[in-house]
Amino acid sequence: MAASCRWRHRFKSFGCLHNPKRHLTSLYDYDIVVIGGGSGGLACSKEAAQLGKKVAVLDYVEPSAKGTKWGLGGTCVNVGCIPKKLMHQAALLGSAVKDGQKYGWKIPGPVSHDWVTMADRVQNHVKSLNWGHRVQLQDKKVKYLNMKGSLVDEHTVRGVTPKGKEVKYILHVPGAVEYGITSDDIFWLKHFFTLCAGFLTGVGLDTTVMVRSIGLRGFDQQMAGLVTDYMEAYGTKFAWKCVPKKVEKLPSGTLQVTWTDMLSKRDECDTFDTVLWAVGRAPETQHLGLEKAGVQINQETGKIVVGPDEATSVPNIYAIGDISQGRPELTPTAIKAGKLLARRLARQASEFMNYDNVPTTVFTPLEYSCVGLSEQEAELRHGKDAIEVFHAFYKPLEFTVAERDASQCYIKVVCLRGGDQRILGMHFTGPNAGEVTQGFALGFQCGATYPHLLNTVGIHPTSAEELTKVHITKRSGLDATVTGC
Repeated sequence: MAASCRWRHRFKSFGCLHNPKRHLTSLYDYDIVVIGGGSGGLACSKEAAQLGKKVAVLDYVEPSAKGTKWGLGGTCVNVGCIPKKLMHQAALLGSAVKDGQKYGWKIPGPVSHDWVTMADRVQNHVKSLNWGHRVQLQDKKVKYLNMKGSLVDEHTVRGVTPKGKEVKYILHVPGAVEYGITSDDIFWLKHFFTLCAGFLTGVGLDTTVMVRSIGLRGFDQQMAGLVTDYMEAYGTKFAWKCVPKKVEKLPSGTLQVTWTDMLSKRDECDTFDTVLWAVGRAPETQHLGLEKAGVQINQETGKIVVGPDEATSVPNIYAIGDISQGRPELTPTAIKAGKLLARRLARQASEFMNYDNVPTTVFTPLEYSCVGLSEQEAELRHGKDAIEVFHAFYKPLEFTVAERDASQCYIKVVCLRGGDQRILGMHFTGPNAGEVTQGFALGFQCGATYPHLLNTVGIHPTSAEELTKVHITKRSGLDATVTGC
C-alpha cells in the first residue's frame, strides 16, 4: 500500500526519530513522499525519481505477534505471491515425482520432503529481493527511510519507529493470538508443522481448512467448487460452514480447536500442531493520520476512497495498491498504477490505470486463472438470456500416462449472446493456468470476441489450445467432455 503526496516535505532529525517540520517558505525538501515500500510504492518512487523528482520512501515492518519480521518489498515479496508460489512449486514437484514412476523413472525407496531445506532456500531468495529493492532505490537516488510514516497535515509527513501494530487475528476467539499464526509467519517458519493450505498437503502434511461460508469469495463459484473438489481429492480436508470458538494448548503441546458447525448447531473439536488464521489483511489506515489531513476513508472497509486518477479527497494526496477502496489487491495493478501516477505527477503523461479485465491466478494444487467477469457477474450485468457460456472438460496430455484424475480440469468462456459475441470472461483450471491466461488477457484489451477465439490456431498438444476449440454451450445441455485430439 502507498500514499503519495505531490508537494515537497522537510524532515528534521531529533536523535533516532525523524520528526518532519513543515518548511515555512513555499519550498519543501521532497517533491514526492511515498508511505509504504510495497510493490506500488516502490514502483511509483523509482519512476518519479527517473523523471527528475526528488523522492523519499518510508517503510517499516513491525514483527508479527510471533516475532516474525522481514525486509523491504511489501506483502507480495515477503509473505505473499513469491514465497507462496515457490512453496506451491515444491508441492508440484512432489506430484511430479509420483508421476515420474509411471513415466519410467526408477525412484528407490520412499520419497519424503524436508521443510527446513525448502524454507531456507525460499527465505534466501526473498532476502535477495529485499536487498535488490534497497539497491535499486539507492541507484535511482530515492531516499529510503526505515520508519513508519503518517500525515501531520496535507503537506507534512511524520516518520517514527512504531510501538504497536494491528494484527490479523479473530480477536474474539480465545487463544487466537496466543496460539495461532498468520501468513506473516508461515513462510518464515523453520520447523516442520501442520496447518491449512493446498501446498501443505502437497508436501505431505495433514491439512484441514475451516470455511465459514464459501471458498474463493469474489471468484466464479463454479470454478471455486472445482478447485476445492480437487483439493479434497488431493487430500486436503474441509470443514464447511464452521466457525471457530476457541483454541487451547494441551499438555502435549498440540492445539485443541473447538468450533461450531453452523448447519448442525453443534460444537466439535479436534487437535492440530499449528493453527493458521487466513482471515485476510486489514488496511492499517488508522495509524496514517489521514483524519488530520482530511482524507476520506470508507468506514466499512477502512480503505481510502480514491478517484480514477488515484486522488483522495485531498488534492495533493494519492493512494495506490491494496489500501485503495475498490481496487484489485494484486501486485501488477499496484505497480502499473504507481508508475502511471508518477508520470502524471511529473507531467509526462495523462494516462489513467485501466482496472477492467485484470487477469489473476490462484495457485492452488489445481491452478485456477481467470480474466474478466465471472458467470455470476455477467448474469447480473447483462441478464442470463443475454449471455452465452461455452465450456469444456478436458484432460491435459501430461495426466494421461500418469493416470491422474482430470475431472476438475475445465474451461469456461462467457460471451455476449448477440452482436459480435464479445468475450466477457474467461476461466481455466489446469496446469500452468497463469501462463495460459496471461496470453489470452491481451485479447481482452483488444476487444476479443468469440469468433476471434475460434479463428485462433492453437498450439498442439497443449491445454491452452482447448480454449480455441471450445464450442459447446451450457444452454445446449450437451456433454462438454473433450474427446480425441
